[in-house]
Amino acid sequence: MSKEVERLSDPGLPDHVHRKADHDPAAADKAERQVSILFMLSVVGTVGFIVAYVFVPSDKFIFVPVMGSTNAQQLFLGLGLAAATLFIGLGAVHWAKTLMPDTEEVAERHELRSEEVDRQDFLATFKARGASSGLPRRSLIKRTLGLALGLVSVSPLILLRDLGPLPKKSLEETSWKSGTRLVTDPGDRPIKASDLEIGAVAQVLPELTPGEERTLNNIAKDAVLLIRIRPEEFQLSPERLSWTHEGIIAFSKICTHMGCAVALYEQQTKHLLCPCHQSTFDVPQAAKVIFGPAARPLPQLEITVDTEGYLIARKPFNQPVGPSFWERS
Repeated sequence: MSKEVERLSDPGLPDHVHRKADHDPAAADKAERQVSILFMLSVVGTVGFIVAYVFVPSDKFIFVPVMGSTNAQQLFLGLGLAAATLFIGLGAVHWAKTLMPDTEEVAERHELRSEEVDRQDFLATFKARGASSGLPRRSLIKRTLGLALGLVSVSPLILLRDLGPLPKKSLEETSWKSGTRLVTDPGDRPIKASDLEIGAVAQVLPELTPGEERTLNNIAKDAVLLIRIRPEEFQLSPERLSWTHEGIIAFSKICTHMGCAVALYEQQTKHLLCPCHQSTFDVPQAAKVIFGPAARPLPQLEITVDTEGYLIARKPFNQPVGPSFWERS
């Protein structure tokens, strides 16, 4: 038993050697400057990362002896981010080895949960040792470390630019304007009220202006269904009834649930059906949802005719077309 006690009391550790920075203020200041230099090198790496992303063309290649023909932007992005993280790590290691408290303690094995008094003592010791680490009074390290960590944490946000330009209001607006003629799709032929019989359905798009091209994005948002029923069959308010013309009513073709094309019309029931999730809209009630997951009616386009008798949009859509979401239901 005595040999075991002796072995535990003298585990054979070499004598503790104090660091020069522990007793020499000049050495401590020198170590502080070295740590700060490493953190500033991290800042340089982050700035290089940002410069490479913004100013180096993504299609530019350079020859690197070991790597051959290499994409310049990708190379400098990698080097910049690697340097930013590497020098933060080196700075933290050098800080720990030269300036943080360097003491050795031997603790006896005890129960997994300490007594409450010991736990409180631990908290007090933790706070005291945190203060003795020198961070509160070494402002140069604090500032450079904060700058390095701040910049390197922001650098991934730069990559969000690759998601493309912000949509702004492009998802809420269509090509329909006041006075725009309705043209058949396909064919781009202007359409008159007399071209539609009772019960007829036609898909139309806004007429293009000279020099304008029709894009897939615009087609997806601009598609409109024209449906003609007897005027007395409408169950609309006087205002919404004025948006129709001689029994012709116009709705966005894009379902307000998930954006599918509402392409099925039941002439007997006068219902529009979305084939994706079976949302059903009642035409005489301004495309009111009567079944399915859609949260709101199909937007109605206000129409009239011009001096030549062709159907035109009186105004743009009064609300965004397409699927609903949390702020529009």
